[in-house]
Amino acid sequence: MLQKKDTTIILLSDLAIQLECTQALNDLYNFKFDKAENQFRYLRYKYRWHPMPYFLMGLIEWWKIMPNTKNEQYDEIFLAYMDSTIMVAENLYKKYPQHKVEAAFFLAAAYGFKGRLYSDEYRKQWRKAAVAGKNALDYLEVCKQSQHLSPELLFGDALYNYFSVWVPENYPALKPLLWFFPKGDKKLGLQQLKEVSYNAFYTRTEAMVWLMRILNNYENDNLRAFQISEYLYQTYPDNPFFHRYYARMLYATGRFALAEIVSKQILARIDSGMTGYEINTGRYAAFFLGQIYESRRQLDEARKYYQLCVDYAEKLDMEDSGYYLYSLIALGEIAEYQGNKTEAKKYFTQVRKKAGRKDEAFKEAKRRLKNLDKKD
Repeated sequence: MLQKKDTTIILLSDLAIQLECTQALNDLYNFKFDKAENQFRYLRYKYRWHPMPYFLMGLIEWWKIMPNTKNEQYDEIFLAYMDSTIMVAENLYKKYPQHKVEAAFFLAAAYGFKGRLYSDEYRKQWRKAAVAGKNALDYLEVCKQSQHLSPELLFGDALYNYFSVWVPENYPALKPLLWFFPKGDKKLGLQQLKEVSYNAFYTRTEAMVWLMRILNNYENDNLRAFQISEYLYQTYPDNPFFHRYYARMLYATGRFALAEIVSKQILARIDSGMTGYEINTGRYAAFFLGQIYESRRQLDEARKYYQLCVDYAEKLDMEDSGYYLYSLIALGEIAEYQGNKTEAKKYFTQVRKKAGRKDEAFKEAKRRLKNLDKKD
């Protein structure tokens, strides 16, 4: 029960609490989950009336999901922590007016993260995502009543402003689910994400992750995305998601010498069983190495890593992924170059079987097979 002496503490903006959380947040993002959990459990013991500790515990589970979102083994406990956050925050919201905005922030955050999970490409629970998103939006409106927690408050607003425009532009079929949502502003959303990335405490790293992905995937700003990926990797060198993204940006920006080193480090960490490093991350690293060695005409090395990418993808049941399909095409090209037409046909045929008919990989494999038939 909330004690009278606690009612003046706004945890989200309290500098003493931030000092208590600093190392734990660093541990969380650096995949030292046991250390982070110990500190967050202490916070829960000390502030059990507050949603923050429950949310931070859930954030640990979220980052266990991040390296491979296809893996659903952490979903249940993650959702349980978000539901606990919502329950505690609702109590705070209803009973203690001085904590209304702070409680609304955690309600928006918990519903927002639930919506993010439901909308994942491997879950596609669109209606649940829409309901969670609507709940998050309602509490974001409450947050706008106060600026004293800013820029933490801007994080959710920034994502909404950007994606409420981006989603209907790119997924017209989802427009009916967004009819009751106010329209956002993509440009403003990007500006807000940048402000949170520079000035927030709790939401800073999450904002940087979103900003990096948006700039790279949707805004064609590879240079800025690379800079963010480099900072995140250097700050949290044991985070496999940041490690992988850094390798990806090194490859995308043509920094092959460093991309080679970083990608091999990823594979070594997978082999050693380091926390969070698994074959989905290895799938990326293997493909990058295959591309790098092929560009150097070191075809035996290239073939080795392309095959590793294929093996990883098959173990993950991700045989429709671009990395898988283009690794097969590369293996076919290498076989054809080395005079092994039978093996080349095998790889191209495999692509044609696995790829959708509208995929560029399907068209390329079909073209390659046709050319090989002409040579027979």
